[in-house]
Amino acid sequence: MTSRTGFFVLSGVLLLVALLCVGEGVQLVATGKPLGIGIGLCAFVIPVIGLWFLRQTVRFGRASEQLARELEAEGGLPVDELKRTGGGRIDRASADAVFTRRQAEAEAEPGDWRVWFRLAVAYADAGDTPRARKTMQHAIRLHSTEPARSNA
Repeated sequence: MTSRTGFFVLSGVLLLVALLCVGEGVQLVATGKPLGIGIGLCAFVIPVIGLWFLRQTVRFGRASEQLARELEAEGGLPVDELKRTGGGRIDRASADAVFTRRQAEAEAEPGDWRVWFRLAVAYADAGDTPRARKTMQHAIRLHSTEPARSNA
């Protein structure tokens, strides 16, 4: 299963659960009992949180893809230069070496979203998903504040 397919399947499940929660919440509020009303109101909050999270994830994915397409058009996507084990896993020392280089690039050009994008990829290759996501969010913010380039 591709990650995109998995995303759509899980999104569908989230939407189904949200509908079920709202339905149960309505029934609980309709009981008229204070405890039922309280639990029913909580059942309305859970889908809102889930749908907010889904929205944020979709926005992050779209923005990341936009940056990747733009970087690809410029010829600046990071090249996969990582060594791999016989089983296809990334060699840790190789990932660390690329990460060190990407980190130095980001420190040298802190306002360039491109180097932060490549650093995020290096974090992901090194297996540090939380930092990869945070770094990609930084690249997205830098990109959104960058003045538009003219093609003149």
